Amino acid sequence: MRGDKAQPSNAAINGRQPLSPAEALEPREAPPPPKRSRQARRGIVVVFNALISLLVFVAIVGSGLVYFGKMRFEEPGPLQASRTIVIREGSSLARIAEQLEANGIIDNELLFRFGVRAHRGAGSLKAGEYAFDPGMSMYDVMQTIRSGRGILYKVTFPEGLTVRQIFDRLAENEYLEGDLPAELPPEGSLLPDTYPFQRGTSRQAIIDQARRARDRVVAEIWDKRIDGLPIQTMGEFVTLASIVEKETGRSAERPRVAAVFINRLNQGMRLQSDPTVIYGLFGGEGLPPDRPIYRSDLDKPTPYNTYLNDGLPPGPIANPGRAALEAVANPSRTSDLYFVADGTGGHVFAVSYEEHQENVRRWREVERRLKEEAERQRAALAAKEAEQARENAAAAGETPPTALAPEETRPPAASAVEEAVGEGEETAD
Repeated sequence: MRGDKAQPSNAAINGRQPLSPAEALEPREAPPPPKRSRQARRGIVVVFNALISLLVFVAIVGSGLVYFGKMRFEEPGPLQASRTIVIREGSSLARIAEQLEANGIIDNELLFRFGVRAHRGAGSLKAGEYAFDPGMSMYDVMQTIRSGRGILYKVTFPEGLTVRQIFDRLAENEYLEGDLPAELPPEGSLLPDTYPFQRGTSRQAIIDQARRARDRVVAEIWDKRIDGLPIQTMGEFVTLASIVEKETGRSAERPRVAAVFINRLNQGMRLQSDPTVIYGLFGGEGLPPDRPIYRSDLDKPTPYNTYLNDGLPPGPIANPGRAALEAVANPSRTSDLYFVADGTGGHVFAVSYEEHQENVRRWREVERRLKEEAERQRAALAAKEAEQARENAAAAGETPPTALAPEETRPPAASAVEEAVGEGEETAD
């Protein structure tokens, strides 16, 4: 052997003992994957930071836009003077926004639409006619339309109108829409009252409202009626109330007028009411304004003529109001059987026929004086017009017209025409 020192093995160099044959055959653990380079790790961080920065930027911009939009939505608007617009039924949010911008109520229809949606109001904007004040913000405009509190109009049905006369008023109202029903509701089925509505409401809706109100009021008052009334049904109740309604326009008199008719029904006397005769002759159209009721009218047979027929007529002759219904349900406690006009818009009442005849005589005297006064006023007016015509002709250099003699301006004598029935004589046997 050479005297050189033996060289150490790789196992000895690495500090490991040499493997035995058995150990060499055993599987070894897989080596760990190589670590990412610093450059790769640096790229992921950059991308992540960029995304975070973008999200923060978007959030800041979005918050700014929301804040700016909210400020614009709530700041005073461009409207300089009050304006009214009509929003039709079925209008979309886009259509409403365009309409508002076109009328100068808002200045940005896109912002208005976003603002309404942000307040979850897109489905709650209501049709109607709305008045907008100067400087209203988009928010206030939205709230106004959402509330549905548009401009209100009113239609009034005075007590004592017939259904036909009520329909005439509905037809003439320019703010209502839709056709009237071809068939008239029953007489007495509509409650006289003032009914508010918004532009675009249908005429049928007002009729339905008046019918519901009438049914409710009649049922309420009927349930509170006194005992012993000579009426058996709500239909008879409304019929008698309609006669009371047509006989007097004074609320304080209605219970006493109702008592007269109730006393007559209890005693089997005919009602002898002029308004029933008029309804029988002219129906819901009413007595023509230039025609009095003549004595011969009282002898014309109709189902409604209470001078010829016993008891109540077959149905109401008008639409009575609450006061007339209450008067029939709770009439005055009197023995009166007659009443006649007193010349002041009211009536005087009587228990006996003799007392009533004296009241009629006094009324005839009052009526005569009223007619004479009316004739004097007409003559004075005619003389004044003739004098004015002469002055005008003289100023123009024309021949003045010849004045009529006083007798030529008078109406025909009473003997030349049929005598009219005096007001309030309807309950005279």
